[in-house]
Amino acid sequence: MLCNLQYLSNFCILELAFITYVRPLLEYSCQVWAPKYYYLIDKIESVHRFFTRRICGLEKLSYSERLNILGLETLNRRRVIFDMILCYKYLHGLVEINNCNFIRIYQSSRTRGNGMQLYKEQCGIDARHQFFTNHIVDIWNSLPAVVVLSPSVAVFKRNLAKFRLNSFLIYS
Repeated sequence: MLCNLQYLSNFCILELAFITYVRPLLEYSCQVWAPKYYYLIDKIESVHRFFTRRICGLEKLSYSERLNILGLETLNRRRVIFDMILCYKYLHGLVEINNCNFIRIYQSSRTRGNGMQLYKEQCGIDARHQFFTNHIVDIWNSLPAVVVLSPSVAVFKRNLAKFRLNSFLIYS
């Protein structure tokens, strides 16, 4: 029993320190700088892997097992969720951006989709292809209508948490 209490307090202190001091540095303005290449995503995720490996009793478990036990999400998943939240806020007029064509809704008579399909621009250079307005389109367009048409940001976050984003993540 004493070991379990010691383990729990050890984790709580380490988790609080990580969430307070490290994770904000890794996630600040991630919609602007978030990496799209596997090796860069892996470098950022390695910070999280290092942290979870230091928790007493979890050293020999895989990264996904450690996250499940600790109730944490990968940093990659968190960045995708932040992207979707910013997109939702923009499309619902909760964020002011000076360019009216920042994100464009695809006008179509098709009945399939979530009712708010985004238009994906064709890009000639890789840098533009990785830009926020292009890399969110596939994820946003795959979301069901119940998520996209949520009445508030809080409801959107709850509905998005229920949706599986694994096909868009390096670490799921």
